[in-house]
Amino acid sequence: MSSMMQGTTDNGLLLPVQDEDGRPFWEFAARGELRVQACADCHRLRFPPRPCCPRCQSFAAEWHRVSGRGRVWSYALPHPPLLPAYAEQAPYNVVVVELTDAPGIRLVGNLVAAPDAALDSVDPSRLRIGAPVRVAFAELAPGVTVPRWLLERP
Repeated sequence: MSSMMQGTTDNGLLLPVQDEDGRPFWEFAARGELRVQACADCHRLRFPPRPCCPRCQSFAAEWHRVSGRGRVWSYALPHPPLLPAYAEQAPYNVVVVELTDAPGIRLVGNLVAAPDAALDSVDPSRLRIGAPVRVAFAELAPGVTVPRWLLERP
Protein backbone atom coordinates (compact mmCIF):
# COMPACT_ATOMS: atom_id res chain seq x y z
CA MET A 1 0.00 0.00 0.00
CA SER A 2 1.41 3.39 -0.94
CA SER A 3 1.46 6.10 1.68
CA MET A 4 -1.11 8.83 1.09
CA MET A 5 -1.74 12.21 2.62
CA GLN A 6 -5.35 13.09 3.00
CA GLY A 7 -7.59 14.95 5.36
CA THR A 8 -8.49 18.56 5.96
CA THR A 9 -6.84 21.77 7.06
CA ASP A 10 -7.60 23.36 10.44
CA ASN A 11 -10.36 25.40 8.78
CA GLY A 12 -11.93 22.36 7.07
CA LEU A 13 -10.59 22.69 3.50
CA LEU A 14 -9.73 19.40 1.82
CA LEU A 15 -6.08 18.45 1.37
CA PRO A 16 -4.87 16.74 -1.81
CA VAL A 17 -4.17 13.03 -1.78
CA GLN A 18 -0.53 12.38 -2.57
CA ASP A 19 0.09 8.97 -4.09
CA GLU A 20 3.39 7.52 -5.25
CA ASP A 21 2.97 8.61 -8.90
CA GLY A 22 1.90 12.16 -8.10
CA ARG A 23 4.15 12.86 -5.11
CA PRO A 24 6.81 14.66 -7.23
CA PHE A 25 4.13 17.09 -8.49
CA TRP A 26 3.44 18.17 -4.89
CA GLU A 27 7.14 18.29 -3.99
CA PHE A 28 7.83 20.62 -6.93
CA ALA A 29 4.79 22.75 -6.00
CA ALA A 30 6.22 23.16 -2.48
CA ARG A 31 9.30 24.68 -4.15
CA GLY A 32 7.16 27.01 -6.28
CA GLU A 33 7.64 25.02 -9.49
CA LEU A 34 4.94 23.74 -11.80
CA ARG A 35 6.09 20.50 -13.41
CA VAL A 36 4.28 17.92 -15.50
CA GLN A 37 5.13 14.25 -15.80
CA ALA A 38 6.49 13.11 -19.17
CA CYS A 39 7.50 9.79 -20.65
CA ALA A 40 11.29 9.51 -20.59
CA ASP A 41 11.18 7.45 -23.80
CA CYS A 42 8.68 9.13 -26.16
CA HIS A 43 8.66 12.48 -24.25
CA ARG A 44 4.88 12.86 -24.31
CA LEU A 45 3.56 14.97 -21.42
CA ARG A 46 0.82 13.45 -19.29
CA PHE A 47 -1.42 14.58 -16.46
CA PRO A 48 -2.54 13.31 -14.07
CA PRO A 49 0.67 11.45 -13.26
CA ARG A 50 0.59 7.70 -13.72
CA PRO A 51 3.09 4.86 -13.81
CA CYS A 52 2.82 3.96 -17.51
CA CYS A 53 2.86 6.06 -20.69
CA PRO A 54 -0.48 5.72 -22.50
CA ARG A 55 1.30 6.23 -25.84
CA CYS A 56 4.27 3.82 -25.73
CA GLN A 57 3.61 1.88 -22.48
CA SER A 58 7.03 2.81 -21.05
CA PHE A 59 7.39 2.94 -17.27
CA ALA A 60 10.22 5.51 -17.50
CA ALA A 61 9.12 8.96 -16.38
CA GLU A 62 10.61 12.41 -15.90
CA TRP A 63 9.24 15.78 -14.80
CA HIS A 64 9.28 18.80 -17.13
CA ARG A 65 9.05 22.34 -15.83
CA VAL A 66 6.31 24.38 -17.52
CA SER A 67 5.82 28.13 -17.58
CA GLY A 68 2.74 28.15 -15.37
CA ARG A 69 0.79 30.16 -17.89
CA GLY A 70 -2.50 29.01 -19.33
CA ARG A 71 -6.06 29.83 -20.24
CA VAL A 72 -9.31 29.08 -18.45
CA TRP A 73 -10.67 26.10 -20.36
CA SER A 74 -13.79 25.72 -18.22
CA TYR A 75 -15.14 26.77 -14.85
CA ALA A 76 -17.94 26.12 -12.39
CA LEU A 77 -19.49 27.90 -9.43
CA PRO A 78 -20.48 25.07 -7.06
CA HIS A 79 -23.99 25.38 -5.59
CA PRO A 80 -24.84 24.25 -3.02
CA PRO A 81 -21.52 23.51 -1.32
CA LEU A 82 -21.59 20.29 0.61
CA LEU A 83 -18.87 20.94 3.19
CA PRO A 84 -19.15 23.71 5.82
CA ALA A 85 -15.70 25.22 5.10
CA TYR A 86 -16.65 25.66 1.46
CA ALA A 87 -20.18 26.90 2.20
CA GLU A 88 -18.65 29.82 4.10
CA GLN A 89 -16.79 30.93 0.94
CA ALA A 90 -19.60 30.44 -1.58
CA PRO A 91 -19.91 31.40 -4.27
CA TYR A 92 -16.36 30.39 -5.17
CA ASN A 93 -14.99 29.14 -8.46
CA VAL A 94 -13.39 25.96 -9.67
CA VAL A 95 -11.43 26.43 -12.89
CA VAL A 96 -9.93 24.04 -15.39
CA VAL A 97 -6.77 25.59 -16.87
CA GLU A 98 -5.14 24.36 -20.07
CA LEU A 99 -1.41 25.06 -19.99
CA THR A 100 -0.09 27.31 -22.76
CA ASP A 101 3.14 25.39 -23.30
CA ALA A 102 1.56 21.96 -22.81
CA PRO A 103 -1.65 21.85 -24.90
CA GLY A 104 -3.96 19.10 -23.75
CA ILE A 105 -2.67 19.26 -20.17
CA ARG A 106 -5.39 20.65 -17.91
CA LEU A 107 -5.25 21.30 -14.19
CA VAL A 108 -8.12 21.96 -11.82
CA GLY A 109 -7.86 24.71 -9.22
CA ASN A 110 -9.24 28.05 -8.15
CA LEU A 111 -8.91 31.52 -9.62
CA VAL A 112 -7.96 33.83 -6.75
CA ALA A 113 -6.97 37.48 -6.27
CA ALA A 114 -3.67 36.57 -4.55
CA PRO A 115 -1.93 33.26 -3.74
CA ASP A 116 -3.22 33.14 -0.15
CA ALA A 117 -6.60 34.76 -0.84
CA ALA A 118 -9.90 33.09 0.00
CA LEU A 119 -11.58 30.97 -2.66
CA ASP A 120 -14.24 33.67 -3.11
CA SER A 121 -11.72 36.48 -3.72
CA VAL A 122 -12.52 36.86 -7.44
CA ASP A 123 -15.93 38.19 -8.42
CA PRO A 124 -17.67 35.44 -10.46
CA SER A 125 -18.54 38.01 -13.14
CA ARG A 126 -14.81 38.17 -14.01
CA LEU A 127 -14.65 34.51 -15.04
CA ARG A 128 -14.32 33.96 -18.77
CA ILE A 129 -13.49 30.94 -20.90
CA GLY A 130 -10.13 31.71 -22.53
CA ALA A 131 -9.01 34.21 -19.87
CA PRO A 132 -5.20 34.17 -19.55
CA VAL A 133 -3.94 33.06 -16.15
CA ARG A 134 -0.68 32.28 -14.39
CA VAL A 135 0.09 29.92 -11.58
CA ALA A 136 0.72 30.97 -7.99
CA PHE A 137 1.33 28.70 -5.03
CA ALA A 138 -0.32 28.69 -1.61
CA GLU A 139 0.51 26.63 1.44
CA LEU A 140 -2.79 25.13 2.65
CA ALA A 141 -1.24 23.38 5.63
CA PRO A 142 2.31 22.70 6.79
CA GLY A 143 3.99 20.75 4.00
CA VAL A 144 1.04 21.03 1.59
CA THR A 145 1.36 23.61 -1.19
CA VAL A 146 -1.20 23.84 -3.99
CA PRO A 147 -1.23 25.64 -7.32
CA ARG A 148 -3.82 28.37 -7.71
CA TRP A 149 -4.46 30.70 -10.62
CA LEU A 150 -4.26 34.47 -11.01
CA LEU A 151 -5.66 36.50 -13.89
CA GLU A 152 -2.84 37.74 -16.15
CA ARG A 153 -4.56 41.10 -16.60
CA PRO A 154 -6.44 41.86 -13.39
